[in-house]
Amino acid sequence: MELYYNDYSTFLKYYYNEPVYKIPINLADGNCPNRDGRISTGGCTFCDATGSGFQCLPDDMSIADQIAENKAFYKKRFKCEHFIVYLQTFSNTYMPLSRFKRVIEAATEDPAIVGISVSTRPDLVHPAYLEALAELREKRDLDVDIELGLQTVNYHTLEAVNRGHTLAAFIDAMQRIKQYDFSTCAHVILNLPGDTSADAIETARILSALHVDMVKLHSLYIVGGTRLARQYILGDFDMITLEEYVDRVVDFLEYLDPKIVIQRLVGKGPQEDLIFCNWNTSWWKIKDAINDTFERRGSFQGSRFNYLGGAVIDDLAQQ
Repeated sequence: MELYYNDYSTFLKYYYNEPVYKIPINLADGNCPNRDGRISTGGCTFCDATGSGFQCLPDDMSIADQIAENKAFYKKRFKCEHFIVYLQTFSNTYMPLSRFKRVIEAATEDPAIVGISVSTRPDLVHPAYLEALAELREKRDLDVDIELGLQTVNYHTLEAVNRGHTLAAFIDAMQRIKQYDFSTCAHVILNLPGDTSADAIETARILSALHVDMVKLHSLYIVGGTRLARQYILGDFDMITLEEYVDRVVDFLEYLDPKIVIQRLVGKGPQEDLIFCNWNTSWWKIKDAINDTFERRGSFQGSRFNYLGGAVIDDLAQQ
């Protein structure tokens, strides 16, 4: 099947010359300053109690045991030998520096680990934690990437969903991370209440201008007990249609730098207590619809990436 975007699994096979899979890690003491009062309370309006850890093993398992169990599963199913360990749940730089150093050491002891991915908030990117990751990279010859939850560049929406950080925080974090030559991945939700296709396109433009390395696209799901669930039930906003989401994904990717790797196109929600998820449609059918839309438009990732570097006067620069 023709690929219309820069697919993550293909990138990993090319980069490592073999299949490599991510192993998610669920830390027992995971937390977020947007929940415990340091920034705010209650967290983002869409965030569930697991901090996006519903696909992880239980947090009472040690890091070593989580890695061992996941390795056995992936080896059997995908015949792979090497892995990227992924600190996934909550905000993984929101802990004392001494604890962070112990965590990243424990997570990379296994010789089958070739990289570490740290998920956190843009406003929790501190030089001391970046230095710790740089020392680990030197010690263990590992690839390091940092995943940042941006969600949207619309600062009105960031405030409405109680993100607790600004677009400026994301830009600052990107600049700090790039000083260490770590890879970066931005998480984006393309159908947040209040956002439009224009917001999706501007998000693509800003991520391209900041030279983000990878992107994870999420379709918004709604979990019972969250503030977003209450707003949805009360009819405070209307969810866009599946067709609109597909068009929004394609719009986003058309404006995105073609070098940026796409880790995900569709979100996945927890099995329990879901009020809304992906229009009751399987993720692979949504991916098929995205590919069909690319084919119908005759476009691809980066087909509208023609707006940076003073491109508006390219012709004048030749005179």
